Amino acid sequence: MRDIAINLRARSDQRDLIDRAASTLGRNRSDFMLEAACEKAQSIVLDRTFFTLDSEAFARFSALLDAPVQPNPALDRLLARRPMWEK
Repeated sequence: MRDIAINLRARSDQRDLIDRAASTLGRNRSDFMLEAACEKAQSIVLDRTFFTLDSEAFARFSALLDAPVQPNPALDRLLARRPMWEK
C-alpha cells in the first residue's frame, strides 16, 4: 500500500506523452511514472557504485582490498555498542 504522495507539475504535452506510453503498457500514469523514476534513480545510484579502472589503478585497488585489516579501536568501540533500538 502506498502511503506517500509525490506531486509534480508538467506541461500538457508532457502529460499526454506519459499517458500515451502508460496506456501502451496497460498501466496508469502513476504506476508508469513511479516505475520510470525508480529505474532512473537505480541507474544513478548504480552509476556511483560501479566504476572502471585502468590496469595499474586496479592493481593498486586490489592490493588495498587484499591487505590485512589494520586495528581500529574507534570502530571496535562503535561496533560493540548496543543499538538504540535494542535499548
